[in-house]
Amino acid sequence: MSETILNQIEAVLFDLDGTLVDSLWVWKEIDIEYLGRFGIVPPLGLQEDIGGMSFTETAAYIKERFEIPDSVEQMKEDWNRMAWDKYTHEVPLKKGVPEFLALCREKGIRLGIATSNSRLLVENILRAHGLEGVFDCIVTGCEVNKGKPSPDVYLEAAKRCGVMPKNCLVFEDIVPGILAGKAAGMKVCAVHDAFSEEQSDEKRRLADSYIMDYTELSQEV
Repeated sequence: MSETILNQIEAVLFDLDGTLVDSLWVWKEIDIEYLGRFGIVPPLGLQEDIGGMSFTETAAYIKERFEIPDSVEQMKEDWNRMAWDKYTHEVPLKKGVPEFLALCREKGIRLGIATSNSRLLVENILRAHGLEGVFDCIVTGCEVNKGKPSPDVYLEAAKRCGVMPKNCLVFEDIVPGILAGKAAGMKVCAVHDAFSEEQSDEKRRLADSYIMDYTELSQEV
């Protein structure tokens, strides 16, 4: 399958949370802990409501929706601090990621990350897994005008990789991210993740392909 999916692809662009790493459980725990400080129980569906938003957009949304007295910048600092240890010690790579990255490198394909997370946490987890210097670019939603499902973050990643959007392949685990990749004119492969299990059918419908994990792509056909 790898030969087929990488045909005419010059850059592979990854979302981070739920796509490259199993980390969405971290943010569910942080939501509970953080909102609990203000006596708020996170409502059902909150993760879906903020899916795809940039780190800054998420903070602004949470602040307004739950009338948080802290500033957006203070909220982001608190979230980074709360997530730091977990991202360093408890968040694993998705199965088959190292092998697939190596395969892309062997083929001369450029690699990028386009994430809604903070740059601080992206760099932290790459360092924790020995992936520093592997990616040609890292773009966060806070560095562009609009977060996913707008295509901005993927278009910027393609630009930084020096590759036309039509020659990019996106890996995404949630619907807003898939929509962002498609809106950018790129091919999109949906990635299975337990935290978006209920979206599986829609993910399969919207994306060009679907994988359970990256071992499916590291086996030559």
